[in-house]
Amino acid sequence: MPLESPSLLNPLWFLLFLLTINATALTTTKAHVFKEAPKFYNSPTCPSLHNDSTVCSDVAVHVAMTLDAAYLRGSMAAILSVLQHSSCPENVIFHFVAAASTSNSLLLTQTLMTSFPYLKFRVYPFGDSAVAGLISTSIRSALDCPLNYARNYLATLLPPCVRRVVYLDSDLVLVDDIAKLAATPLGPHAVLAAPEYCNANFTTYFTPTFWANPTLSLTFEGRDACYFNTGVMVIDLDRWRAGSYTNKIVEWMELQKRMRIYELGSLPPFLLVFAGNIASVDHRWNQHGLGGDNFRGLCRDLHPGPVSLLHWSGKGKPWVRLDTNRPCPLDALWAPYDLLQTPFALES
Repeated sequence: MPLESPSLLNPLWFLLFLLTINATALTTTKAHVFKEAPKFYNSPTCPSLHNDSTVCSDVAVHVAMTLDAAYLRGSMAAILSVLQHSSCPENVIFHFVAAASTSNSLLLTQTLMTSFPYLKFRVYPFGDSAVAGLISTSIRSALDCPLNYARNYLATLLPPCVRRVVYLDSDLVLVDDIAKLAATPLGPHAVLAAPEYCNANFTTYFTPTFWANPTLSLTFEGRDACYFNTGVMVIDLDRWRAGSYTNKIVEWMELQKRMRIYELGSLPPFLLVFAGNIASVDHRWNQHGLGGDNFRGLCRDLHPGPVSLLHWSGKGKPWVRLDTNRPCPLDALWAPYDLLQTPFALES
């Protein structure tokens, strides 16, 4: 059930909403029709949210994701995986950020309501103008989408009463209870938690211009800075707001427009602000890189160790490879969560 504002209860607005949905659906849903997901129920030991219409519950697990037509199939699979493996699926509240300029935003909402009738969620419009003038071209065009930078603004997009959120990319599936990830201890000071990869060559995420400038390179002095992937993060929004971390990220993006200090989209500003100062998360919570590199998207194996989350970061996406009959072996682990209705099923 969408957690909407009271203004949406206006009968005239709601009628207009339905008419708009139906008119759009006639022309745009033929390409992607999704099945209805089963309803998942809380286990007997789950705490009650008391008021299932509230978005502010401290008992709930709050999950933030972006939502757009290009990655909708991945988002639907990710949502299903979260609910299926949660011990308290009725206590999960989703916060979806969608581009305000997208004409299909209402259709995206209707698609969610149709496939997940019992889902607790709210959709937040994100104006491209907030970041359009700050984005520098990167090594892959998909990384330049303004919505890719929405994670920088979660603290202002989400209601102030939402204090902690798990941010998830759209190209992943969970095979474990998200409540375990959401409960990650952040310690007395950390703003966010994510798996760190200290074996990665950290210097490659920034240009020679950056490292040659003593003022810039000293940014990491005294910090045990390691690479982390921003597709899976636990964020303390209270601490983010108190520290004005959106402004700190924006300052680095503004510098990037004046002098080229990195190449890889929205990741480097996060590294500049947070690397070396985040809480640790076990690697099992982001088995990333399954989409290969940013150029060819070749098949990759899992990292050694247990798995709680599979992440197809990189160029290759499992739904694309499956549709072209060129899947990688691990894409078979994503396929069971695919809610896309096949043409054969539609005809039957």
